[in-house]
Amino acid sequence: MPDPLDAGPVLLYDGLCGFCDRAVQFVLRHDHRGTMRFAALQGEFAREVIARHPELAGVDSVILVERAPGGGERVSARSEAALGVARYLGGLWRSAAVLRAVPRAMRDWAYDSFARHRYRWFKRLDACRVPAPDERARFLGDHSSLGVPPVRAT
Repeated sequence: MPDPLDAGPVLLYDGLCGFCDRAVQFVLRHDHRGTMRFAALQGEFAREVIARHPELAGVDSVILVERAPGGGERVSARSEAALGVARYLGGLWRSAAVLRAVPRAMRDWAYDSFARHRYRWFKRLDACRVPAPDERARFLGDHSSLGVPPVRAT
């Protein structure tokens, strides 16, 4: 079975979070290379990544999984993952790198503060969104395995 990272980075996200769903839609619109793929934290691919990286246990926010220079995989979470996505998107989004001047602990504190309220501000979805037919190849995993009924893409 081919390694999923051979095709490009994978963004793990909370499949039931309204904000996270919007963020995935944003990345889909701005990913001109079309190589970033997505997997819900509630799915099997995410469980396998977390099993390989125990430091991610309990992380319920965005995780970026990339091919490490020399092989293997590199994972980043919270603010570092968000900055990694900006770097990947390129163009003006790369300017977000200036936020690396802020200590990671402070960035993650701000990220976690926002994340604590994301369901209240952006709603918790009743189900994971089913990608549109032209997007399906970019999503890893079977949405029926997420334990919730899928909803249609809008």
